[in-house]
Amino acid sequence: MSAIEVRKLSKTYADGVEAVKGISFKVEAGEVFGLLGPNGAGKSTTIGMLTTTLAPTSGAALLVGLDVAKQPLAARRISSVVFQEPVVDRSFTGRRNLALHARLWAIDPARTPSRIDEVGVTLGITELLDRPVLSYSGGERRRLEIARALVSSPRVLFLDEPTVGLDPRIRHELLDVIGRLGRSEGVTILLTTHYLDEAERLCDRIAIMHAGRIVAEDTPAQLQALLGDELLELQVDGDPDDALRVLETEGVAGKDAFAVGSTLTVPLRSSSAQAVATVHKLGLPATAVSTRPPTLDDVYLRLTGDRLAA
Repeated sequence: MSAIEVRKLSKTYADGVEAVKGISFKVEAGEVFGLLGPNGAGKSTTIGMLTTTLAPTSGAALLVGLDVAKQPLAARRISSVVFQEPVVDRSFTGRRNLALHARLWAIDPARTPSRIDEVGVTLGITELLDRPVLSYSGGERRRLEIARALVSSPRVLFLDEPTVGLDPRIRHELLDVIGRLGRSEGVTILLTTHYLDEAERLCDRIAIMHAGRIVAEDTPAQLQALLGDELLELQVDGDPDDALRVLETEGVAGKDAFAVGSTLTVPLRSSSAQAVATVHKLGLPATAVSTRPPTLDDVYLRLTGDRLAA
């Protein structure tokens, strides 16, 4: 049984906005699965439906076999979520926040103190637990949010943009912690993000969302392999589509080449040196010509024509 199974899931809001358009995917037990895309792609709406805070318009979603629409309480009992906005009480200590959450989730009171200590160690906040949360840094509060979600020992954990707003050093440290959660807690993780490095670093598989749809799904390596080993990139002075047609005629560019703004990107299936030489020989109006390995951003641009980190 898959930890998460989504079947043709859709959400249309009362104002007619169709935020999620019939998406389907599965996440196996123990996986870290990423939903990747810019703001407005439908990631948070998808999380809202999977966590029972939003009702699907159509389709179905199951957590460990439990239908989130038909069995919402049972689905909540085996899952937990860390939303973008903080929910811990800043006037309480960290320990009191975790104890309150344990009580709300009906954790055995005799088990609660040791469970709080366990998640404190896992998230590296043991020494902070008896301090008021208002004294925590942004990264420390984020760790407490994740610890709170883990107190109930969920089988599925949803992390919605967990590092948004954090400075680079704290973000890097938090990613290390998240990367260890699967091994230390035995939890399946669904992560939403619009940061490329998070997806590449943490996720076993990725689904790229754009305008409410999933436009690609695979491992980070396999998604990048869609564009081969090397890209030719040209900054064009003029219409890049004209330059693209010329390169297609010369056999340098294939159907997977694409133009965004003044940038023309060509996946190479032959020698990069030969391709660069051909560009110069043709006298194309390029102000810069370079070659480089592909990234997930390139995959997203090829599929959607939009920048990923929006």
